[in-house]
Amino acid sequence: MNTTSRNPLRATLLLLALFVLSLPLFAEDAPKVVQKDGRYALLVDGRPYLALGGQIHNSSAWPSELPQVWKAIAALHANTVEAPVYWEQFEAQEGHFDYSNVDQLIDGARAHNLRMVLLWFGTWKNGNMHYVPDWVKTDTTRFPRVIRPDGEPIDVLSPLSRNTLEADKKAFVALMRHLKQVDGDRHTIIVVQVENESGNVGSIRDNSPVAHREFDGPVPQDLLAIVRKSPGTWRQVFAGEADETFQAYHQAKYINEIVAAGKAEFAIPCYINVWLTYPAAELPQRQIDTPGIGYPSGGAVQKLVGMWRALAPAIDMIGPDIYSDDSQFYRDTMNAYHRPDNPLWIPETGRGDSFGKYFFYALGEGALGFAPFGVDESGWNILGDEPWKAHAMNFALIGPMDREIAQAEFEGKLKTAVEEPGQTSSEINLGDWQATVAFGFPQPDGRRAPGTKDAHAAALVAQIGPDEFLVTGIDASVSFHIPGKQPWIRSQIISAEQGTYENGVWKPLRRWNGDETDRGLCFHSAPEVVRVKMGKF
Repeated sequence: MNTTSRNPLRATLLLLALFVLSLPLFAEDAPKVVQKDGRYALLVDGRPYLALGGQIHNSSAWPSELPQVWKAIAALHANTVEAPVYWEQFEAQEGHFDYSNVDQLIDGARAHNLRMVLLWFGTWKNGNMHYVPDWVKTDTTRFPRVIRPDGEPIDVLSPLSRNTLEADKKAFVALMRHLKQVDGDRHTIIVVQVENESGNVGSIRDNSPVAHREFDGPVPQDLLAIVRKSPGTWRQVFAGEADETFQAYHQAKYINEIVAAGKAEFAIPCYINVWLTYPAAELPQRQIDTPGIGYPSGGAVQKLVGMWRALAPAIDMIGPDIYSDDSQFYRDTMNAYHRPDNPLWIPETGRGDSFGKYFFYALGEGALGFAPFGVDESGWNILGDEPWKAHAMNFALIGPMDREIAQAEFEGKLKTAVEEPGQTSSEINLGDWQATVAFGFPQPDGRRAPGTKDAHAAALVAQIGPDEFLVTGIDASVSFHIPGKQPWIRSQIISAEQGTYENGVWKPLRRWNGDETDRGLCFHSAPEVVRVKMGKF
């Protein structure tokens, strides 16, 4: 007897259960960017994730280069690799998509227990069109170039071309559809970069007849609403900023449409990266701070990041590529991009040791990811052959507890202190507790902390309970105390365990005491983490 058929409600519930079980499990758990109480997190497998990244060289995402790539990423102690996908390889013949490079990247990342950020090198790469397929490069009628004011075309594709937009979008949609098919339930790919440092190098804007007609017409209403200006032509509304704003508007709309179409296939986070504007002293080789010369015109540079966020809502993040190791510039740049409408995400930075301490600044600002560029040993580096041990040391230190650090960031319970020249100590405010961080190693009794010669020291404190903290650092000591009192006055260390996290579980290795705690918790170059419980009396 079929009892189900005699009970319509039971039959309906059974069908509903079968339907739910048939749904793809990755629909809920796909990577995504979330916001809570003004703070952001990148969720991977449903938990906050901190991308300790390494971006490989532009020409290293070919199968022949991958063995050395995986070796270099392991030496960096990274948990995430950033690797490009080349439109010219992906669609060498129009309408025919070659997934071989992408699949080898994904297979390699899985084999080495890595997550991956894919970089789509499409219409733009470093303000040029160098990665588009041959059939795009050779058809200047169908895919028009940007025209300079003197009438000369340059090797940049115009964002006003619908043909170019549709071609790029079609390829990107194919890529995202494939990623969902091969990785939708694995989450190897956690984020996708769309284009690379987009904009014009060689002209502030397109000066084609089509562009001139639009430039001489009224500014679109959506942009007027964003900038809160009265109607008029581009020159009337924006005066001396008109050309760059015109380029940025069309570029942002262009990329937003591509991102939206790709995410309709596979809804994982997408971001753009930015070639910044630099003071002349910071990059002597580019001393003219002019759009189209000193940096690609139209990109989401510091002054335009807010406008870009409003014009391109499909983009989850705008990430600055920071290649100046000037501390004030670095921190100002992070502040410009760490906004209520934009999480801090640093997809590229210098690989040299002078950039190492900015990792701790980024953690203190709640960064979702941090990645030095050019970390693989391809035998060639645009940044030279400077030593780069600092990033590997940082990642080895934070890697075993990257999930715990990401969670503390999301909850607003992580603080850092970073040494600056002439500064030998710093205070971290933790509410009922404070921590004095002294820089330099060793720190003799009764003397001021010596600092380090190149001001590289840093410390990190994550609060995991009312009186309990995770502490680590490099060439620094950390002493907890009650606000307004010196350490050891009405306060004491209950326990200080050196240990590590294994699959989210704290594993003690030894207990610190005596010389290891009497002058504060001291950290040198070894990747050591201490879980300390404080008490008051």
